[in-house]
Amino acid sequence: MDKKGYDASSYYNRIPELKQAMDQISGGFFSPSQPDLFKDLVNMLMHHDRFKVFADYEDYIKCQEKVSALYKDPKEWTKMVIHNIAGCGKFSSDRTISQYAREIWGMEPSLEKIAAPDDPR
Repeated sequence: MDKKGYDASSYYNRIPELKQAMDQISGGFFSPSQPDLFKDLVNMLMHHDRFKVFADYEDYIKCQEKVSALYKDPKEWTKMVIHNIAGCGKFSSDRTISQYAREIWGMEPSLEKIAAPDDPR
């Protein structure tokens, strides 16, 4: 996409729902007391979006429709939730910071507590 060029306006002009949403945002529909509140966001999405958000819009909507349909089936939804939880990897900020220290900084983290300057420890 970077080679052939990303043109947000082509998505905006081709997808009526996306156009309506952007027009509502830029027209102050969601912020009537401050109609220009999202001006910078709209400008970024239309002219400077390095993440190419509009290119994913249609796939996002299709996926959301599948999620919404699945949610209406409590038994199947619960099954998927349990599978998702069971498949999650271990996450904790302590583990993540320790891994970052090892892999990025090349050092072993210390569990030693460092006293504050005025702490008599």
